[in-house]
Amino acid sequence: MDVNVAAAAACAIAGLGVGLTAAIAFRWSEREQARDRHGSSGKNANGTTGTQESPLPPGVDTVLSVLRSCAIVLGDGDEVVKASSAAYAMGLVRGGAVAVDQMLSLARATRRDGEIRQAELELPRPGVARAADPLAVSVRVAPLGSRLVLVLVEDLTERRRVEAVRRDFVANVSHELKTPVGALSLLSEAVADASDDPEAVQRFAGRMQIEATRLASLVQEIIDLSRVQDDRLMVDPEPVPVDELIAEAIDRCRQQAAAKQIHIAAGGIAGLYLHGNRGQLAAALGNLVENAVNYSPPRTRVAIATRRISSAAALGEADGELIEISVTDQGIGISEKDRERVFERFYRVDPARSRQTGGTGLGLSIVKHVAASHGGTVSVWSVEGQGSTFTVRLPAGQAPGDGPLAGESSAHPLSSPSPQLAPEARK
Repeated sequence: MDVNVAAAAACAIAGLGVGLTAAIAFRWSEREQARDRHGSSGKNANGTTGTQESPLPPGVDTVLSVLRSCAIVLGDGDEVVKASSAAYAMGLVRGGAVAVDQMLSLARATRRDGEIRQAELELPRPGVARAADPLAVSVRVAPLGSRLVLVLVEDLTERRRVEAVRRDFVANVSHELKTPVGALSLLSEAVADASDDPEAVQRFAGRMQIEATRLASLVQEIIDLSRVQDDRLMVDPEPVPVDELIAEAIDRCRQQAAAKQIHIAAGGIAGLYLHGNRGQLAAALGNLVENAVNYSPPRTRVAIATRRISSAAALGEADGELIEISVTDQGIGISEKDRERVFERFYRVDPARSRQTGGTGLGLSIVKHVAASHGGTVSVWSVEGQGSTFTVRLPAGQAPGDGPLAGESSAHPLSSPSPQLAPEARK
């Protein structure tokens, strides 16, 4: 009996010991887990433990995901707690840290005093050479909670480019208008002073007419450019016969070509149609032919060629029909650096020569915008000393009342096909 009691007592003591050991182990495990959670939330970029509140406040994550600006949330140790994909794409965040020292300095200053800060910075483009134009960004830094800092970055590069183009346009327009207006003012004074000399009056009046024509041409081209520069959908579209556009362009330059003994030849497929605004298309083609005539040497040829091509082959898009119109001359050609800029407003390959020919520098810009608004493209090929070729590709249209595209004849009604030449761009 005494043996059984002793055994029971020993079992009870052993059970109590096991229970106490299990309770102590459970409490120790909970304490360690809590310590691990606290320690992991408070580690900074150096791996030390802090008291940072890394979880974002409720709703902030959702708001950041819909912002157009790049968003970066920094913790107490400058580590990146949250960053949008755009921040990585712009190279603002690398390896879990902010890669721009100026932004990091703004964030630290805001963390110290809680003040909202804003600055505009220029940053190198990610993945390109240092010589490339930098990114212009607007940075806004604000406190988020007690220790977090929110950094919002907006890309201003395109806005800056548009503003620069607008400033240049205004400056160039002012300069271009000032020249003929000033000339007219001086010539009118000269006429008044030479009132007793009929020959001088006639000579000055002729000069005034030239300057007035130049001024009217510039104003008209500014109006034309304002109508098409937004690349919007065309207005008042209609079937437009290509043959008539070519005939109008040739007639527009007939006197200038005759004065320089330049022969204008048209060839290719006749009977083609475009679908668009007739006035804009006529202005675009007229500018190309006028450029070719004005900047060609005397006793040369200007060729206008038309053909139909597949849009899949030309643009890599869904198969369709394009009308290709090429204007070629035997001018001095265009250098490679100038070919990249000939379609800019007021850009001239040879400014001194453009002054002599009365060019405004807007013709090729109008061509570019007309092509874009009609769903097409314009390109230039040129070799210095040989000439240049401007090629406009536009979606094919249909003749009025016809289902299939018209125009299968290979003979052009305006002229026999011309040999392959090459044009020069200017305006």
